[in-house]
Amino acid sequence: MTDNEVQNGPSEEGDQPQEKTAKQLEKEAKKAAKLEKLKAKLDKKSAAPAVQKDKPEKKAKETKESAVYTANTAPGDKKDIAGAMPDAYSPKFVEAAWYAWWEKQGFFKPEYGRKSILEENPKGKFVMVIPPPNVTGSLHLGHALTNAVEDAITRWHRMNGRTTLWNPGCDHAGIATQVVVEKKLWREEKKTRHELGREEFIKRVWEWKEQKGVRIYEQLRSLGSSYDWSRVRFTMDASMCRAVTEAFVRLHDAGDVYRANRLVNWSCTLKSAISDIEVDKVELTGRTMMSIPGYEQKVEFGVLVHFAYTVEDSSEQIVVATTRVETMLGDVAVAVHPNDERYKHLIGKHLVHPIVKRKLPIIADDYVDMTFGTGAVKITPAHDPNDYEIGKRHNLPFINILDDEGKMLDNCGQFAGMKRFDVRREIIKTLEQLKLYKETKENAMVVPLCSRSKDVVEPLLKPQWYIKCDKMAADAIKAVKIGELKIIPDVHEKTWYHWMENIRDWCISRQLWWGHRIPAYRVTLPDQEVCCSAEGGSKTAPRRRHTRSGRAKSRRIRARGPRQSATPAAPTKEQELWVSAHSEEEALAKAVAKYKVPAEDIKLKQDDDVLDTWFSSGLFTFSIFGWPDQTDDLKAFYPGTLLETGHDILFFWVARMVFFGQRLMGKLPFKEIYLHPMVRDAHGRKMSKSLGNVIDPVDVVTGVTLEQLHAQLADSNLDPKEIEKAKQGQKQDYPNGIPECGTDALRFALCAMTQGRDLNLDILRVQGYRFFCNKLWNATKFALMYFPKDTTYEVHSPSLSSDLSPMDRWMLSRVALAVNRVNAGFASYDFPSATTHCYNLWLYDLCDVYLECLKPVFAAGTEEEKFAARRTLYTTLEYGLKLLSPFMPFVTEELYQRLPRKDASCPSICVASYPTDEDTPWRSEDLESDVDTVLKMVHLIRSTRSEYNLTNKQKTTVHLIIAEELKVAELKALFKSVQTLANSELSEEEAPSGCSILTVSDKIEVRLVLKGLIDPQKEITKLEKKKETLSQTISKLQQAMAADDYTTKVPAEVQKANSEKLTQSQGEIDRLQAAMETLKLM
Repeated sequence: MTDNEVQNGPSEEGDQPQEKTAKQLEKEAKKAAKLEKLKAKLDKKSAAPAVQKDKPEKKAKETKESAVYTANTAPGDKKDIAGAMPDAYSPKFVEAAWYAWWEKQGFFKPEYGRKSILEENPKGKFVMVIPPPNVTGSLHLGHALTNAVEDAITRWHRMNGRTTLWNPGCDHAGIATQVVVEKKLWREEKKTRHELGREEFIKRVWEWKEQKGVRIYEQLRSLGSSYDWSRVRFTMDASMCRAVTEAFVRLHDAGDVYRANRLVNWSCTLKSAISDIEVDKVELTGRTMMSIPGYEQKVEFGVLVHFAYTVEDSSEQIVVATTRVETMLGDVAVAVHPNDERYKHLIGKHLVHPIVKRKLPIIADDYVDMTFGTGAVKITPAHDPNDYEIGKRHNLPFINILDDEGKMLDNCGQFAGMKRFDVRREIIKTLEQLKLYKETKENAMVVPLCSRSKDVVEPLLKPQWYIKCDKMAADAIKAVKIGELKIIPDVHEKTWYHWMENIRDWCISRQLWWGHRIPAYRVTLPDQEVCCSAEGGSKTAPRRRHTRSGRAKSRRIRARGPRQSATPAAPTKEQELWVSAHSEEEALAKAVAKYKVPAEDIKLKQDDDVLDTWFSSGLFTFSIFGWPDQTDDLKAFYPGTLLETGHDILFFWVARMVFFGQRLMGKLPFKEIYLHPMVRDAHGRKMSKSLGNVIDPVDVVTGVTLEQLHAQLADSNLDPKEIEKAKQGQKQDYPNGIPECGTDALRFALCAMTQGRDLNLDILRVQGYRFFCNKLWNATKFALMYFPKDTTYEVHSPSLSSDLSPMDRWMLSRVALAVNRVNAGFASYDFPSATTHCYNLWLYDLCDVYLECLKPVFAAGTEEEKFAARRTLYTTLEYGLKLLSPFMPFVTEELYQRLPRKDASCPSICVASYPTDEDTPWRSEDLESDVDTVLKMVHLIRSTRSEYNLTNKQKTTVHLIIAEELKVAELKALFKSVQTLANSELSEEEAPSGCSILTVSDKIEVRLVLKGLIDPQKEITKLEKKKETLSQTISKLQQAMAADDYTTKVPAEVQKANSEKLTQSQGEIDRLQAAMETLKLM
């Protein structure tokens, strides 16, 4: 929209056709004649044969290739920096060779610089473990954010002199890894794992892990992450397996682990129970056809099927509704509310199941919502969490109708052996034939999908191992409430309490082969058969807030619904006949002692299931240090200091570490939990392959074209239809691909944006920090020219020399401010504040002001002034690089190594001391205020010069009019120090008439001499045109705003924009008028 357009609809006058003036008609006639002439010319040209003319070749625009490090440096040797600095910052050049040298030198080991890890360090220690990434994974932006934040914290602690350990590792990722290897096996050999056998399959997984598993470590190194790689752990390492076995046996012997037959999240495709975090809850607003693995036709969801049951020995019917009509084969009752007048007379009677001829009692239960649907609810205890609880309350049978693959069992009559969703279609036809089908209605619902297989999750009754969580949860709540454990940001405490107060016992069994096999042995005694009890669990089971039919429980019902007992019911035969042990020999000895039976009469079989991956991850903070052995590492590094991770796994991982730490070690595993936000795209959308917005951090570091991004989609597992949609998303967000930004810029950007629940990553902002790296590079390169060859320097001591100039003192004051705020930012996990103060120090204080002020000093200053300036400049560079180093390790190392350091004893910026308030007690707020005042003068002068189009060669003379009560001499002296920034020179003479008057404040005025530099009449004409345009804009705005219906018809945001534009335009007219008055005096 131009200045002449008003931001609402056309005026009433504008809607009417206007009569054209003679002048307008003449103009249009001339235009038509011109067009006619042009048409004739083109026609003639098209009729003539084309003649090829030799055109001069266009010169291709020269693009300078980024510098690349070419020195012959062996891996682990120190980088050769003897050559000249490249002209511009190049991430490829800067990031080469440093990491291998850091690692070889042992800078990242806690032993560095000390005799023993058990040696007391007066500065303290810092210990943190990696949230172990899945071995199947490649680096994604979540990893990049985690590593950027964690490495910055770790490097800051290390540079502050603390004994520092950041321990790396990798998770075996049970389900994810098994799925990948199974797919590979089928793709390459057309075999299933069952055809291969357990032992051979596990061998293949290890082979795959050895080939692919190192990739994630290489990527972590590429991010500059300062892990102690000598302590790297994989959750399936022998030492880790030993710790897992020990933990299970201890917990089982103590009664914290028990076996029960309960509903679990079952994936029919994986044939395994899965955890809640592996269930994606897909919300549907109504009828939806979904593609389900193993089915050629799409399956219908988001509907309620209404059908009737007939009362025994009667023609009366009760209509029920369900979203999973196939589960009616497992119905054992119909529940109604005890106060529902419609059904009171039927309570206690029976209904007849039309297919399996089972008798279904009509029961009364407060759970039923009389107002929802028909007020009657079908009860399937073996396939619905809410029905499970009703089943237990009313002592109903638990009838399972599905096998592990999701096929109907023999108890399903004519549907036996059929797949569950095929039955969904067929059973409606049967009900129609029986005249029992009523209708199908659309219904909003949530469909639980397995995140790995995309199959619909089924609640199935399975005997599984559980951990009692009530006592551990109570201890975890207490730790946070009394301040022993701090959660940052504290908004997440509410989530912590919610999870802990509503804790359910944790199902730790998984029906997989890859993982920690459960060290429990089933005991068979002579003449004793072990049967599986359907009721071998606690008295209650996990409750869902919503039923699978889509109906929500009332708050009243939820509030008084039964809590799950943490203690299992009286042991069943099956529970009694299990022992846990470190080996089969130990299991046999335990069984002999427990059952008083000779060893030769006992048969043992180890459980085929493996433990939930989160079990081993929960032990990570101490299993990595050799527990259960009391190693030096365990003594030195447990408990840790901090746990940093994303807020999405607060319960699934963080809480379990707290549980196990307190239960098995008697101590919390860390003192603080810092939870970073979730990475989203620039539009705030979740990262999704189908949207085409998933960004590989490596692509941001090295750059990638749009075509390469498209090619990555072709190699993915996306559906062909989704690929096209994803390509459009990529084209919209990255029309020119992603530019090369480098590791330092990516890390800095991620830390700078780390606040709130979500981080919307804008690649342009990352690129902006890449330009900042270039600014750093050029500033340091330029500054180094001021240091004569073979001279060395050291930073200023805390007590400053009296011969420093005010601008030297100002620069050191700004360094002191940055040191204070950056350290405070790290201490409080306020990374945006820390990065902002680093950025401001370099860009605004050093580059924009101080380096410019030094030019006249080095051109015409005394030797004393030059020496003071050099030392101040050196101090700013060294401290500035150290402040930035935790965020940008590569570029700061490269530049630090090039500083003319007097004390060269510190080999690397990684292990250099971080600046502190004690090192920099130089803050002077008064001086900073005075410099701010003169910089305001500079800004006004530059703006005015710009308005009059003055070039840099045209110097202006300045006269300052300052009230006597102010520090006149000091302010004038400061202005002289910075006057080069304004391309001006301060004059002490009286200001001539015709100066441009610039008001700084009510007590300071700048008079800028423009006479002789500009043509006043020409400038007045130019300004009058501007004024006329602005006047028209103001007139149109005022006219629009005066309309009677303006406040009611025009949107509020448009009204606000119009008001702002009117104020701005009026202010601009006032400035133009003042400028014209000044010009008239010249």
